Amino acid sequence: MVSYFIQMMNDMKIRNKLIVTFVALVFVPVAIVGVFLTRELRDMALNNAMDQAYLNVDRIKKRSGEVLQVADDLSYRLSYDERLKNLVNQHYESVYDMFVAYRSYPDLQQAKRMYKEISNIRFYSENQTMLSNWQFFIPGEEIRNSDWYRQAKRAVGVNHWDYIRDERDGKYYLSLVKGVYLGGRYKSGVLVINVNTSLLNEILNQESFYTIIADSQNNIVAANKPGLYGRSLSEIHGASSVVYRKSGSYEATIGNEASKVLIEPLNPEMEGNGLRIISIFSIESIVADANRVNKLAISVIVVSLLLAVLLICGFSSLICRRLLRLSKHISKVGTGNLGVTMEIDGKDEIGQLSRQFNAMVCSIHELMNEVKESDLQKRRMEQKQNEIKFKMMASQINPHFLFNALEAIRMEAHLKGENEIARVVRLLGKMMRSSLEVGSGKTTLKEEMEIVRCYLDIQRFRYEDRLNYELVLDPGTEAVMIPPLIIQPLVENAVIHGMDHKEEGTLIRVRAEIRGDRICFVTKDNGAGMAPDRLEKVLGFLNESEEQDGGRIGLRNVHVRLQLAYGPESGLTMFSEPGKGTRIEFSIPIGEKSND
Repeated sequence: MVSYFIQMMNDMKIRNKLIVTFVALVFVPVAIVGVFLTRELRDMALNNAMDQAYLNVDRIKKRSGEVLQVADDLSYRLSYDERLKNLVNQHYESVYDMFVAYRSYPDLQQAKRMYKEISNIRFYSENQTMLSNWQFFIPGEEIRNSDWYRQAKRAVGVNHWDYIRDERDGKYYLSLVKGVYLGGRYKSGVLVINVNTSLLNEILNQESFYTIIADSQNNIVAANKPGLYGRSLSEIHGASSVVYRKSGSYEATIGNEASKVLIEPLNPEMEGNGLRIISIFSIESIVADANRVNKLAISVIVVSLLLAVLLICGFSSLICRRLLRLSKHISKVGTGNLGVTMEIDGKDEIGQLSRQFNAMVCSIHELMNEVKESDLQKRRMEQKQNEIKFKMMASQINPHFLFNALEAIRMEAHLKGENEIARVVRLLGKMMRSSLEVGSGKTTLKEEMEIVRCYLDIQRFRYEDRLNYELVLDPGTEAVMIPPLIIQPLVENAVIHGMDHKEEGTLIRVRAEIRGDRICFVTKDNGAGMAPDRLEKVLGFLNESEEQDGGRIGLRNVHVRLQLAYGPESGLTMFSEPGKGTRIEFSIPIGEKSND
């Protein structure tokens, strides 16, 4: 029976085969599947809409979390800033002394200008010899009795977020509050960092759903609808009690409409963060879209089936003739005749196949020419590579000649009793060999410090007693892998500029110490130092997008390499005062260690 059916189909004309095949294999299954899909399409559209809503909330969490993270990172850095602690702990005898101290610590103003995510920064201290300005305040009775201030004094070192009033402009801001341990006579102070809530509002304004950010006290700190910012959740018209929950997905009636409420914590891993994102959208709007898609799908299916039934009979014969002609041309190409051209007699699928056939024949012809050209270029490339290899092998002669010459000079000095000169020549050769052998990988901190030690010993030979140095490494840091030649330029800068215009001796200290999961590097000298305008100019040069002539190329090279390797937070930080010297710091993640 099966063989008879197959034979019957083989003997049937293509026109009749198309009609039978369409009815048996297309029309009946599509009709059955269409009925099923019309029931499932609504649920599918609803699920897709819900998935999109979750994606929107995740996007808000990510972008808003980035804004809050800036304040969190800044609070951590300021809480460990010894210069800030020294400024607040100092007893001031006059207004002039206090003014000079304020001028020497512009970090709060610089941070405000540097980060668009920060609206303002202020620090509260019990030091009665200070005067309140736009950054430093002596808390009044109202501030001392406020919950946020008392909580910060109780839990020193712990971040928490509050929606509080800034006494400078009378406005309320979402603020990070942190008690800072000061030591000395004033045990602790309170750091307050105002977040740029306008930026949070801009993030929410890009969402089509009714979206707000609320704090642990149910204050609306950001919203994408005018008039809600600064109000309480209880003031939302028709708000259900579910908006007061911490997280989850709920159905509730909001504004007399059945709505879906999504609540997600905003960066729950961030310390002291009770913020949450609340997204509200009408279920009816989602169902309406699903119904519209459902009707459209049914219409498309019905129209497609009707058109297919009406047109299959009329076009089947035409399709067969055109397919046969196309088959003959393909056979000619198969025999190697690439001069065949198919006549384009329509714009339908067969017409497109004919056009693609002509393009394919043309492409094959062009491809053959390209293969020939590619072979020629490959041979030329191999010839060039051989020439480059030859030049690279020849270029290795000069460094080896230089090392041999230095070794000959060292041996001659050693034989003549010039041991110090021999030692310096050996250090110079060792330093040059290390520099030339540096690749694009990493080196151990121990090897890097050995290059630094060679450089400083050479400079001590030059400056004698005018130059002294100290190299200190915390235990366990010697095997840490770092980019090569990342510390030596900093030491070279300290030697060149630290001894400039200074007759007495200069001490250079290099220290690597572990702080949590990062290693902090400090290069410090007691040299001539820099005036504030000169320091600002140098810092500006480090962050220039393009290198400029006359700048400190070595420092900028290190700064850019650190940022490319570990991120913007790992760049160089400089501190300098005239007559007191210069300190350059940077920190990197501990990362991998050498197994040697």
